Amino acid sequence: MSPDPDPAVVARLRAAGCVFAEDEAGLLLAAAASAAQLDGLVARRVAGEPLEQVLGWAEFCGLRLAVEPGVFVPRQRTRLLVREAVALASSGSVVLDLCCGVGAVGAAVAAAVPSVELHAADLDPVAVRCARRNVSGAVYTGDLYDPLPESLRGRVDVLVANAPYVPTEAIALMPPEARDHEARAALDGGVDGVDVQRRVAAGAPDWLAPGGALLIETGRQQAPATRAACTAAGLTTRVVEDDDLSATVVVAVREA
Repeated sequence: MSPDPDPAVVARLRAAGCVFAEDEAGLLLAAAASAAQLDGLVARRVAGEPLEQVLGWAEFCGLRLAVEPGVFVPRQRTRLLVREAVALASSGSVVLDLCCGVGAVGAAVAAAVPSVELHAADLDPVAVRCARRNVSGAVYTGDLYDPLPESLRGRVDVLVANAPYVPTEAIALMPPEARDHEARAALDGGVDGVDVQRRVAAGAPDWLAPGGALLIETGRQQAPATRAACTAAGLTTRVVEDDDLSATVVVAVREA
């Protein structure tokens, strides 16, 4: 349990627009080893840095995951991607978390399904450094499939991808926490938001095992184009939505 928050800290956070100022104040107080450190943490939060980056961790699917400044912070809506992946995985499955960020999806799948063979990859070296703290499997640095070992080709049972899907022009409309403090490469999906997803889908058949599935988180507006990209790659597709999470996932299966 977090210590009782300092009213002065709560007031600073509330003035900065933090909706859950009391809760955040308690977390920051618990994270600080001294009054000076607390002041520094509060100053970072007041300046708009995401709480998770200030604390150095994010809670996701019951896990506490290491995060660092500048990385993409796991979103709670991504629980739908985890749920769908867990439903398709089983003990011994080969799971690939592409565009893994800090490894949130892969870590959550591995925590829910015993003895999966987990691999993850991301372009951002800072995110990869976090992922190596968060996942038990191998983590590679590079663009999509480029850094993967050839031994994975044709063996992946479950390929999850939370690739960026925000249209370039829409980034300016995002909350400052994301727009100003997360790597642009983790947000920018190109003109229609589907550029990176198209590349993921096009390469997936070479890496999926027969009967293996690609699961891509996407936006509701992007879902038709995401699905079309998977269909164009020769995969059998369906769309899953969860209104409570405001989440959309395209599931695309390679024929056995």
